[in-house]
Amino acid sequence: MKTIRRILVISRMNPYSRKAFQMGVSLARKYGARLYVLHLVSDPVDISAVNAPGLFPEEEYKNYMNGQQEAKEQLDKVIKQETNDGFPIKELISDRDSVEEILKVVSEEKIELIVMHAHEEGVIEHALFGGENDALIRKMPCSILLVKNEPEPVEC
Repeated sequence: MKTIRRILVISRMNPYSRKAFQMGVSLARKYGARLYVLHLVSDPVDISAVNAPGLFPEEEYKNYMNGQQEAKEQLDKVIKQETNDGFPIKELISDRDSVEEILKVVSEEKIELIVMHAHEEGVIEHALFGGENDALIRKMPCSILLVKNEPEPVEC
């Protein structure tokens, strides 16, 4: 079996990204792998400007942006703690097309495993990321681990 040497965690700067990051750290420690974190920045204002006015209720937009900022701050704390403990992490940030940017990073950094959260999406997240997981699965040359927020029990 091939040993995993380079792991990429995808962060969409939401609360679920932290769980994917923790999974990525755990796997990187277990395999002695290099860990990369790609922060994907999305602003739904662009979508509402292109589409019909009022597409996203103002309150939902504010909640999304506040949640994104809080999630980024929490993830920054966790990353800082890991790096202070001597665990190297390379952070990348992009506001470009998510699928193309992930493909670029995978190719340039020779990533062998992508770790990302399975979507727990609301209206805005669906508009921004709907269908991305399918596109990633079809296009990626490496394995992808989708992390669920709270897995349901398996009935036997």
